[in-house]
Amino acid sequence: MIKGLYEAHLPVSHLERSIEFYKNLGLKFAWRDENTAFFWIEEERSWIGLWEGKEHQTPYHPSMRHIAFEVSYADLKVSLEWLQSLGVEPVPFGRRTSLEPFVRPQQGNASVYFNDLDGNSLELMCYVHVPDELKHLTDKLSLEEWENLIQKKE
Repeated sequence: MIKGLYEAHLPVSHLERSIEFYKNLGLKFAWRDENTAFFWIEEERSWIGLWEGKEHQTPYHPSMRHIAFEVSYADLKVSLEWLQSLGVEPVPFGRRTSLEPFVRPQQGNASVYFNDLDGNSLELMCYVHVPDELKHLTDKLSLEEWENLIQKKE
């Protein structure tokens, strides 16, 4: 029945400014009206809607005002440089102090976080193959730590 995610939405304070920010991320503009703009994440498959209004003042919580974009592992490895080239600063996740991408072995994914102009939480995320004997690990590992661990297993 369910085949994927069709759309997600974020509140923004200034639509024109936000349109430029999301274009700068490389998302393809789909359409807009007076207070709303949509961008394709995967053309003809999924998109993100930006809604101008006071809702951008809603305090952040992971269940609201957050979107994770899928990237490849290779792209995640260069994500800090890519973000910097766009003038976007990464932010630490949770209690972490490092801005570096990290792996969650127990979940089989890796991420780096940044915010849009209104403090909406954005994430670049990829799947990571985790050998069965490492799936019990709950610590978040830097990409370097992860790759060293995987090399030892080979």
